[in-house]
Amino acid sequence: MTDKINPDLQRERDKCTFNVTELTNFIDGGVINTEERRKREDLLLKEGIHLEEVPSEYLSHKEKYELAVKKACLLFKVIRRMQEEESTGMENFMSVLGGTLGSAILSDGSPLTLHYVMFIPTLLGQATVEQQAYWIGRAFNLDIIGTYAQTELGHGTFIRGLETTATYDPNTKEFVLHSPTLTSYKWWPGGLAHTANYCIVMAQLYTKGECHGLHPFIVQLRDEETHMPLKGIKIGEIGAKLGMNGTNNGFLGFEHVRIPRDHMLMKNSKVLEDGTYVHSLNSKLTYGTMMFVRVVLVQDMCTYMAKAVTIATRYSAVRRQSQPKPDEPEPQILDYVTQQHKLMIGIATVHAFRLSANWLWHMYNNVIAELDTGDLERLPELHALSCCIKAVTTSDAAECVERCRLACGGHGYMLASNLPTTYGMVTAACTYEGENTVLLLQTARYLVKAWQQAAGGNALPPTVSYLSGGEGRRSPPWDNSVPHILDGFQRVARGKISLCVANIEKRQKSGLCYEDAWNLTSVQLANASEAHCRLILLSTYYSETQTLSQNLSPALRQVLTLLVELYVVYWALQRVGDLLRFTSISERDIERLQRCYEELLARLRPDAVALVDGFDFRDEILHSALGSYDGRVYERLMDEAMKSPLNAKPVNDSFHKYLKPFMQGKL
Repeated sequence: MTDKINPDLQRERDKCTFNVTELTNFIDGGVINTEERRKREDLLLKEGIHLEEVPSEYLSHKEKYELAVKKACLLFKVIRRMQEEESTGMENFMSVLGGTLGSAILSDGSPLTLHYVMFIPTLLGQATVEQQAYWIGRAFNLDIIGTYAQTELGHGTFIRGLETTATYDPNTKEFVLHSPTLTSYKWWPGGLAHTANYCIVMAQLYTKGECHGLHPFIVQLRDEETHMPLKGIKIGEIGAKLGMNGTNNGFLGFEHVRIPRDHMLMKNSKVLEDGTYVHSLNSKLTYGTMMFVRVVLVQDMCTYMAKAVTIATRYSAVRRQSQPKPDEPEPQILDYVTQQHKLMIGIATVHAFRLSANWLWHMYNNVIAELDTGDLERLPELHALSCCIKAVTTSDAAECVERCRLACGGHGYMLASNLPTTYGMVTAACTYEGENTVLLLQTARYLVKAWQQAAGGNALPPTVSYLSGGEGRRSPPWDNSVPHILDGFQRVARGKISLCVANIEKRQKSGLCYEDAWNLTSVQLANASEAHCRLILLSTYYSETQTLSQNLSPALRQVLTLLVELYVVYWALQRVGDLLRFTSISERDIERLQRCYEELLARLRPDAVALVDGFDFRDEILHSALGSYDGRVYERLMDEAMKSPLNAKPVNDSFHKYLKPFMQGKL
């Protein structure tokens, strides 16, 4: 295809100042990882599962689900083979199921995803050794298909408000699961509607007349042979959505359904045969699955954003528009600074989130390992981080993908661009696994406690240690270096948290209870959480790039450093009001900061296409007429248009049925 590459796109690649393969290896975490990823892609794409006779967007809702099941079965057959041949780990499953290969094969979501990303991880984290011995093998072999049911029709993020009950009957040594109201019906789990035959259900545990809060239970939903719902199981699909219509989201109700006692996952809490309840070391241990999924989500957001900026950047190199200088050709839209402003920050954000996701993944694994030894000290810190990072990265990703769609003008609105579908995937993440505002407020609770601990002279965990000893210290003279801007963000976060605590205390002194004082301060609290998270993302991006780029070539190291500077300066300009409030920055400093930002855009401009080439997406994975490697945008758009069933014949039946009679006054 090289002789058919759009000449504008080829000229962009010829400008590159660094080795693109070196960047790809850096993104993948090494040459071997790149080779293994490409090998997996070869293996899966050669199966042809991603190919469609009729593009799925032209199918009915029912047909889309049936195609998704067919593709998912073929995909998991290959995954099972990979597992046997290569001992593929959970991380590789995530890469297959997530925004890379998974979205190439199942662009509108998979009905089997929750089996791997929630059902199995919950068994690993919450089941006893004996329970794992029975269930894990069956689950890994796909002898059974599972999902995870927590959210209900009437309650989502507020999990203590969930209504589904599991009441222990000591006479039969069984739990009785029941949905007492319509709002207690489980709502949203992927694969639940018609795919899964087992489910981990989060329900309020009752024993000896006392409620012990939420606990996980394994419940069989359907007969393993006929797939018919079992007695007392009320189950179905919740209907069409903005996106992810292949995930088969379902509802689930129980009418006094009995399960054996050992179907409660009892690694942490237990119910003995006589109904005696044995407490876990910490009630938050039950939330391990949610933290795991939030960590995985950040990695998925990176992939979806990388796809979006790849599509929009390549298209911007090919598309020519307007004529700012008379008698000169229309320029590439990538030459407009406003276009660079839309795209370059997206490229930088992908790198920032990828490094932060890796950092959070290592922290998650370390904390989980500590939990196994009974050390719970860093669990609240991890929970607070997973909440705010999930909230900020999903929100930023949705904004980034939409910005990329707008950067492609009208063509970005077409499904053939793959930008609307990508937006549907990322914007969904803003509300699942915790609605973002609620998650920010959960982090705020941790920050308020941390502030109070610091005020009491207690040591703080690493990610909030900046709250100690900052009171009364004057802000030093401003300079626009990255370390100084990071110090400014630290002052912003500390200042916002301090004001929140002061406002809560002031409102309490005026006679309000703590809950009302909290609610009245909640907008500020969410902003303080966002400031804390922004500080974590910026400082992690800066420090991780400095550490990990040491062994790179000078040319690549320079480009990556410029991206860090761009990202930090961009957010300084976005939060200039906060910096004016909490630091010594002046109007003149802001002017210099703006010039610095524009200079960074100009310096990165020659490498724009090479930077997105470094993400190394195959055309089959991008699935975009606008973003293909060869840049033949207009030919591909026409090819996609001709796939519409409406183009199958020149005159549609509706002409003779409706249009012609209407035009002749005979309708």
